[in-house]
Amino acid sequence: MPSKKENSGCGCGSIPISVIIILLGLSCWGFTQLNKLNIRQFLPDAVAKVIPKSPQPATSTTQPSPSPGVPPTPAQPAPIAASPRPSTLSKTTPTTSPRPTVSTTVTPAKNRSPQTPWEKKAIRGIYLSRYQVTNNASEQMIRDRVRYYRQQGINTIIHGVWGNGCTMYTSDVMQKTFGFKSCPNQFREQWLDWLIDEAHKQGMQVHAYFEKGIKIDENSPIFDVAVAKRWIVPGVDKTYAGIDHYVLDVEIPEVANLFKQISVEFVRKYPKIDAVQWDDYLGYHAALPGKVDRTARLTKFVQQMRLEIKQQNPNVSFDLCHHNPYWGKRYFAADWQNWGIDRAFIQIYNDANFKEELAYAQHYAGVAISDKQLHRLKELVKDTRIKSILVFPTNGKPEETVAAVKKVISH
Repeated sequence: MPSKKENSGCGCGSIPISVIIILLGLSCWGFTQLNKLNIRQFLPDAVAKVIPKSPQPATSTTQPSPSPGVPPTPAQPAPIAASPRPSTLSKTTPTTSPRPTVSTTVTPAKNRSPQTPWEKKAIRGIYLSRYQVTNNASEQMIRDRVRYYRQQGINTIIHGVWGNGCTMYTSDVMQKTFGFKSCPNQFREQWLDWLIDEAHKQGMQVHAYFEKGIKIDENSPIFDVAVAKRWIVPGVDKTYAGIDHYVLDVEIPEVANLFKQISVEFVRKYPKIDAVQWDDYLGYHAALPGKVDRTARLTKFVQQMRLEIKQQNPNVSFDLCHHNPYWGKRYFAADWQNWGIDRAFIQIYNDANFKEELAYAQHYAGVAISDKQLHRLKELVKDTRIKSILVFPTNGKPEETVAAVKKVISH
């Protein structure tokens, strides 16, 4: 066994090489930090000259302008501000350009100027009756139909959701009042959800159409109940030849409450609907027996119904497609100028009075025509005073109608 020897001197020879490397590294770092510690002033000039100076950060005499969309420096909390309107956005070019970001999605151009007089119309609508979703129309069929209308230049679908005294969707109000949940037609529960979803994806709107308003015929599933409860105004409404209508009396509180509950239920069930629209069947024909003026009471009813709809969904538009204001009030007790509606579209189904009706439509939201009046379409499109055009197919074939519309406006 070898004898143990004492080390002489400082003992550096026995220090491991790894420790020496660490000490050398620390020494180099220490020299580079001498300037920060201000030790150079205590060293001889000859030594100080060989010690490298540590680099100083670059300084700028100007404060760069913040790039758009970049939040303030975290030193101060960012102020909460409302988004500016387009007219208040600064047009000043920033002094520093932000680094461009690469996006994999294509954002459609905003505020693109319409290229044709037809595209300048605020609403280019096609009406679909509630029967368009019968026979359990599939989701694919409904979505394809929406895309087809978009390709034809339509931007609004006006679809029937109520008519002849029943809903075209599952209704708790119908179930509670009549013992059945909807019209007897076959439809899938989600049909309106699919329609709204696809329309919004295509940049379109959906307006829910309350067909026939407060009128029913003998084929209505609630006809017998309405007769038994004496909900019907005495007499037969013969506004349109070929079919007898019976008017539900909204002066009866039970009837008024039914319509209010249905309306509120609908906008609650479909909060993304863009508008609800009532037609000229929201009125009492002057030829009904008794010569009773129901104008004031009808006005009060509609005002209350609109108020309750707005309380449930302030964003939904409450619209009307009706006779001109003179004819509406004179012959249908519909003083709709005092109903508080958001938009009114004037019906010009009687082509013989086209010029007279057009004069009214120029002062309201737009005009409604039938597919039998497409020869008038070019004139309407060129008229800048006509803000919107709604087309109502009488043949029950909206796809053929929109194809004809596109053909007319393309020539």
